[in-house]
This record gives sequence, structure tokens and C-alpha cells, in this order.
Amino acid sequence: MDATAAKIVLAVQRGDSINRIASKIDVSYSWVYDWIERLDDAEIIANTDNGIQIVDHEMRQQYAEMMAALYSRDTISQEDAYVIPHFAGMEFAYTEIDAAYVWTHGGFQIARSHDDYPVFIEVHDRDIERWIPFFQQFGVDTTINGRPDASDVDGNVHYVLFPKTGDIDAEWVDGNPVIPLDDTVSQMMENRPAYEPALEIIADEYDRDIDASHHSGISANEQR
Repeated sequence: MDATAAKIVLAVQRGDSINRIASKIDVSYSWVYDWIERLDDAEIIANTDNGIQIVDHEMRQQYAEMMAALYSRDTISQEDAYVIPHFAGMEFAYTEIDAAYVWTHGGFQIARSHDDYPVFIEVHDRDIERWIPFFQQFGVDTTINGRPDASDVDGNVHYVLFPKTGDIDAEWVDGNPVIPLDDTVSQMMENRPAYEPALEIIADEYDRDIDASHHSGISANEQR
């Protein structure tokens, strides 16, 4: 019953590579590789030619209960805020502020603080009734389609869900599913002064013709 082993088992989606899992849980490849071998020997997972898959679903449930108990009694870190959604076993993609955050590899932050850290994710509408209790077991608040006032939220990390009735179109960046870059840029352009620094990073890294320049005088606190 090890926390790293639990994170690996909970984050696995059928067909994942070791590198994908390491990126999801933000643990070194070598350490995950070592644990994959142990978990495979214990017949909890299987490392096949088609990727990794869960074998012992009862043990997965025990890991889920253990991690929920651990997280619910402590303050969730910013790093773990991006690990926990991978435990749900449901499709999602980071959006809004987090789309910019992921595409810039964590290089852009706005309107968030240690004490008020919403995480914005796009989910299937059909899964809403599963996402809410999933986050509740970790002691984390959830809202739908809008960021709540910080005074209405318990704890620091909380999740803002954006339900979608159609397919979720996601790309993987640094182990995280995120809405496509074009959609991210479109969202940022709707509030361009706030996102100008991120647009500048994206224009440079991804060779996009955005005509971005960092000239905004709007503070992060004004962007809610």
C-alpha cells in the first residue's frame, strides 16, 4: 500500500505507456518503470504489447479509498490538483485558464492564488453526476459553468466543470489532456488583455501568427 503505486494504478487508462503514466502523476519515468514492474509481478496490472491495463480491479478500489482518505485530511497542493482528475477514469480536458496554463507548460498564471485555486476542466455532460461525488471524496468543492466566490469554497483547490454534450476534443501536453491549441487561443482572444503574455508565449513556441505583445495593464485580480 504505497502512495506512488496507488497513483499509478488509479491513473492508468487501458493502453497507456509508462511515459504517459509518469507524466500524468508527475513522477520520474525510472521510478514509475520500477513500480510498473512490481505491480505487474503482483498481478495488479499487466504491461502488455498494447500498453498497460488494470488486472486487479478490487485492489484498484482499495487504492482509491486509500488516496481519498489521504487527500481529504490534508491541503491539496497545486501539483496534486492536476493529478487527481486522472484518478476518475472519465474523459476530461483542461480548459479556460488551465488551457493556457497547460499549453504554456505552466508558464502562465492569472487570477489564482495559493488560497483560491480553481481548476477548470471540460467534461461530458453525462458524467456530471459522477464527477461531483468523485471530487467530494477528496474533500474538494465543485461548481458547474462558473467560478464561485472564494468565500463560498472550502479549502484552496476546487474544480470548475464545463459540461459538454458532444465529443471532448483533447490533445495531450505534458501528461495532461487539454482542449486544442486553436480553441485555447480563441478563448484567450475573448479576453485578450489578460492573456497577452500567454499569447506571446504561444506565438513564439508554436509559430502562431497571433501578433502578441505584452502590453496589458490589467491586473490578475481584475480577471474573474
